[in-house]
Amino acid sequence: MLLTEPIRTLPSLLLPLTGVLFLGGFSSGSFGWAAFGLVGSVLYAVVRWATFTYQVIGGRLELTRALIGRSVRTIPLERIRGVDVSSPPLHRLLGLAVLRIDTGAGGSKQEGELDGVTLVEAERLKAALLWHARARAARRAEARGTVAAHGDGPPGAAVTVPAGPLPGSPAPAGPSPAPAVPPARHRTGEALPERVLFVVPRRWLAYGPLSGSYLLTPFAFVAGAAGLAFQWGSELRIDGRIVVGAGEWLWGHPLLLAGALVVLVLAMPVLGAAMYAVFNWDFTLRARDGYLVAERGLLTRRSVSLERRRVRGFELVEGLAERWAGVARAWAIVTGLGDSGTRGQLLSAIPRRAALDVVREAVGPILTGLRPHPPVARRRRLFRAVFPWLVTAACAAVAARSWPPLWWAVAAALVLAVLGVPLGLDRYRSLGHTHEGGRLSVRSGSLRRSQVVIEERAVVGWTLRQTWFQRRAGVLTVVAGVGAGSGGYAAIDVGEAQGVAFAAEVTPAWLAPFTEDAPPS
Repeated sequence: MLLTEPIRTLPSLLLPLTGVLFLGGFSSGSFGWAAFGLVGSVLYAVVRWATFTYQVIGGRLELTRALIGRSVRTIPLERIRGVDVSSPPLHRLLGLAVLRIDTGAGGSKQEGELDGVTLVEAERLKAALLWHARARAARRAEARGTVAAHGDGPPGAAVTVPAGPLPGSPAPAGPSPAPAVPPARHRTGEALPERVLFVVPRRWLAYGPLSGSYLLTPFAFVAGAAGLAFQWGSELRIDGRIVVGAGEWLWGHPLLLAGALVVLVLAMPVLGAAMYAVFNWDFTLRARDGYLVAERGLLTRRSVSLERRRVRGFELVEGLAERWAGVARAWAIVTGLGDSGTRGQLLSAIPRRAALDVVREAVGPILTGLRPHPPVARRRRLFRAVFPWLVTAACAAVAARSWPPLWWAVAAALVLAVLGVPLGLDRYRSLGHTHEGGRLSVRSGSLRRSQVVIEERAVVGWTLRQTWFQRRAGVLTVVAGVGAGSGGYAAIDVGEAQGVAFAAEVTPAWLAPFTEDAPPS
């Protein structure tokens, strides 16, 4: 830690240290002050290392830090819902890891962190801390006179067997037979054999750029370089006008500008695939001791544990290019999971059939036969996809009378308006909802189509929302409030009667006070 802590803080010190050197004219005094800053960072790391301790005692984990004031953070072991282990590059070289603890309180930050434990200690602590959740459930089950039997199947597959004869039942004659022990059953709290559900083949990393965000990697590098030039220009004695002048010169040479754009476009799939591989290298999904464990990463290896009994469903996401290639990604919907967008990922971009097979085994099958939404929803999708570009074209046409170059903006807006027609139709085809077998599903989106499947027990409330335009069209948006994932999932532009019937079908007792039975015919 005396090595990793100063190196980690070095980027934040680089700018002020460079400024000290330039302001001092690279004199011996400026180098002395810069060295003093580096030594100070090392001393700070020494103090942080020497004043931090952790211990597991009395059913709780205590993290103590006494830098200036004494701070003790206590985490009851029974509240621990997940433990993540990650190894940044320098940690991996030194055999260290960062262990983060999630207590299911929500939010994007875990409640506890142990930075700099050995890999062996991290795995030992992870197994010990997660064991207490299973042991607690076992104690509660035994207190109720039952033994919960969990395998590695989806949540809800638990089997309970009586711990003894039912009260009031007659005593059996003769010697009591030995109780039958169901095969392949385990008490909650006992270690279960680890099972690898899926390992993403490395050749499938080529699907990564199809998600879209990774394709912008070359442009992100260029924007980052320009931002650094403006930010560090004064310290490095680079006049900002030089950077602006270089941009103006490039703009004045359209052939060079077009060539640079062509190079960036050609680099999009290559750099996108490279960045995607760095974050998702050897993506592995395991079932281990009642948890789903997702591991990934090339430079920084990360392991995330999701408690299976807290999983309430999943979300299947397909971008426009991914749908064309038959590729999908999957996230678990877990109660009390902080940063669910990153920590809840079950699968990276893989063929859709393989994704459905893995999700079916880990969480449950996807629901098909979605109910279509009324035709007025199609008109609304078309209007929203076309009308804004027509307004933009009209405004640009008015302005183009004073500045002719804006006619290019008019043409571009009209092209986007035409492309909005198939986009709006596809958005309508993507709409759907259903309820079947104790689970409900909603789907929406085109450029990013998302289908969510959640258990009906996860629904904690309903929101029926209507804008002024929706009231005139006779449709509404039904949002199922869920204490997991993003907190709510919407069926967009369903018919008024259809939306109320959907909510009443899932939770009939809740909607009964607010609905009226149809009059007899």
